Amino acid sequence: MKFGATSVGLIFCLSALVGAAEEPKLLVKVTPLPVALNKDFEFRKTKLYLLSEKAPKQGAPRKASNLSPGALSSTTPQRTVANQDSSIAFERQYRLFGAVTKLDQHQRFGNYFDFFWRAKRPADLTVRLEYRQEKLHALVQAQELSYPNVHGTHQTEFKVVGDDYFDDGRVIAWRCLLIENGQIVAENRSYLWE
Repeated sequence: MKFGATSVGLIFCLSALVGAAEEPKLLVKVTPLPVALNKDFEFRKTKLYLLSEKAPKQGAPRKASNLSPGALSSTTPQRTVANQDSSIAFERQYRLFGAVTKLDQHQRFGNYFDFFWRAKRPADLTVRLEYRQEKLHALVQAQELSYPNVHGTHQTEFKVVGDDYFDDGRVIAWRCLLIENGQIVAENRSYLWE
């Protein structure tokens, strides 16, 4: 019986280690890198989300406008268009899931970045997010995550949340880089990045 309980406990510990996603590391010093863009690497899509303290206002359902004015009578039920803010409300609920106390919620407020990218050949890549925040003006900060021998389509998530967000402000400009052998092979940037 003890062996069975021990093996079940070991399985849970191993599954927790395997399921845990690696967190990006914050760089102490951001050094410029040479650019050698390569068509074997590309950014496919970018999803940005700001989780603020105030929930966005939910709009009231609107009436369908594709019916002619005389088509509705007092006996015909009126149709409504689905609320288009539902995806934004879902994203907020998803990011706050499990945050029970105000402190838990405080640590989740901030900027979220999801980058979808592709490597057409196997390579050792590093994904780096460089960003500037409101209150730090021209100071560039960076987070990065390494992928050894990666190939195919992948997603990398970065976040500037909690005290970093409240102390230094929103992210106002950013760029995301794919780095191979110390060279930038793909780049995606915001409009305000210089």
